[in-house]
Amino acid sequence: MLVSMTGYGKNETHFGSYTIETEIKSLNSRYLDLSVRLPKALSSKELEIREKIKKSIKRGKVYLSVSLKKDGLEDKYGELNTEAVKDAYNVLKKIRKSAGLRDKIKLTDLFIFQDAFFDGSDDRIEEEMKYVLASIEAAIKEMNKMKKAEGKELEKDILSRINKIDEVLTKIEGRREKDLNEYFVKFKEKATQLVGELIDDQQRLINELAILSERYNITEECTRLRSHLKLFLDTMKNSDDAGRKLNFILQEMNREANTINSKSVSEHISHLGIEIKEEIEKIREQIQNIE
Repeated sequence: MLVSMTGYGKNETHFGSYTIETEIKSLNSRYLDLSVRLPKALSSKELEIREKIKKSIKRGKVYLSVSLKKDGLEDKYGELNTEAVKDAYNVLKKIRKSAGLRDKIKLTDLFIFQDAFFDGSDDRIEEEMKYVLASIEAAIKEMNKMKKAEGKELEKDILSRINKIDEVLTKIEGRREKDLNEYFVKFKEKATQLVGELIDDQQRLINELAILSERYNITEECTRLRSHLKLFLDTMKNSDDAGRKLNFILQEMNREANTINSKSVSEHISHLGIEIKEEIEKIREQIQNIE
């Protein structure tokens, strides 16, 4: 089953007086490109969170945002340590006294010690992380539902185009021998007429025409293209990393279509070859959305 690279998921998890809001979205990208925004209190856990995302998402430009709220207000720093605030205030009083200053202590003066004002204990962070990871997992699950639904629609479109290529290829195979023979009968008649008076060895002329005929034979290209179609369908059904593989197979399909067009001596087959290339190009556009 194909999975789209684009999707969106959201989750809200509650524990105690805290609320965790998680949003995750994924856009098209050649590789996995993660952008993570976390509360300051959880910044030390970014690597762990990135590794969790990598286990669920193979490719795409992924944006993850996690916010932590306490009593409805965003908790950017963590639990306020009031004892640390008092200690800082007392330190400033001692400094003022020892320096013989009379200025009042202001709130801005306390900001010098702000890193010590918030509880960043390992126990508290680990407790929060259990709920944060659960929220992220739930958001990813919701996003993946959207990606699978969109992937299903992409798969329908791609399958219809693969079937169209198969039908056009069958038409080419049905005409190739007839068109090639007709072309070289006419070519032989013209060549014989032009050089008949100058060439005594008619057998050599026939041999040269046979070699030329083989050069314009597209049997091998049709066989390889049909083989690529089968591999493409198998990869769609069975591959866990379909996007990159399908893109490579599509390149090989396009190569065979180009060769068929360049070797064709039939205007009708050339038009059919163009139809194949048009479908391949439309599939290529869709493949860019596949994870």
